[in-house]
Amino acid sequence: MDVDAAGHPMHFPPDHPLVARVRGLCLPYPEAVEAISHGRCTFRAGRRQFALVGVAGEGAVVFIPDDSERQVLRERDDVFVPPYEGAYGWLALRVTADAGDWELLAELIDTSYRQVALLRQLRALDGL
Repeated sequence: MDVDAAGHPMHFPPDHPLVARVRGLCLPYPEAVEAISHGRCTFRAGRRQFALVGVAGEGAVVFIPDDSERQVLRERDDVFVPPYEGAYGWLALRVTADAGDWELLAELIDTSYRQVALLRQLRALDGL
């Protein structure tokens, strides 16, 4: 198993197909960057994370939901509260590189990015 620079195990290293597909959704956002943190590939708007790949070795993407959508999302079988980030309001959607609701995931990533992005990043995103 791969490990990150701090020695954390990486179930989904940067070359994993799931990471590659999530990267394609995340990196087009203004000033979005990819970083390894605690053994996971994370995507950030500046310093603030808006998506993380993998939950305890399970294929899933962790995101920040809009508060008004949280309850409806929680009723889905493919959405769950991740062990650590869940305490901070994050949710996770189960997906694999070739299965899962990728259309929904794209919408959730957009919402998550908008929750943490700076005003200049939102202006760039919306073409203002």
